[in-house]
Amino acid sequence: MVVNFARTSTNADILRQVFHKVDAQSCPKLFNFHMHTVHSDGKLQPSTLMEQAIAIGLEGLAITDHHNIAGYQAAQAWLKNWQWRNSDENTPYLWTGVEINANLLDVEVHILAYAFEPEHPSIQPYLQKKPTTGKHYQANNVIAAIQQAGGLAVLAHPVRYKRSHVDLIPAAAERGIDGVEAFYAYNNPKPWRPSALETQQVQQLADEYQLFNTCGTDTHGLSLLQRL
Repeated sequence: MVVNFARTSTNADILRQVFHKVDAQSCPKLFNFHMHTVHSDGKLQPSTLMEQAIAIGLEGLAITDHHNIAGYQAAQAWLKNWQWRNSDENTPYLWTGVEINANLLDVEVHILAYAFEPEHPSIQPYLQKKPTTGKHYQANNVIAAIQQAGGLAVLAHPVRYKRSHVDLIPAAAERGIDGVEAFYAYNNPKPWRPSALETQQVQQLADEYQLFNTCGTDTHGLSLLQRL
């Protein structure tokens, strides 16, 4: 996969290029858009996560801790230092990311936010280390806040909820979501691979509603190549 990481483009523009080309082979060796650190419910230190990302050869990634970007900030600082010491090496592209609880069709879902401006006031309610309530908890407001901050909104693991993805994906699309996490391993297989049936169903709905397909390991353990 060849993506133009032109620094004159916005982070969201670059990510759109990537999302247009993501397929079942993209994750976990080329891109990974769903992972957690010790700053939420993961086991990886941000520095260790970045060391693994570089060793794997990831071209781009996003740390998606729950309701905070402390892991991203630590990883970004580590990456800048690493790049200064290794100027001849390829540097993976690290986007802002966060995972947000939201209400959609009266069930709780998770919405992944990417490539947003972390200082934008619209995203601030969702970066306070805890789920929101009231109007901020509603999916349409979460999606709008992400996009107002210049980012992209994606419905995480759409087949894991108490209501069917056949209902949730159209509802999310109606509320303006940008994409769905199509390539996801629901049964934690080793080696990691997206679940075939669920992936096919989600992709069909994504195509129908003109949504991006994304991928991620949803790492909570000590390896970026697995979920747990």
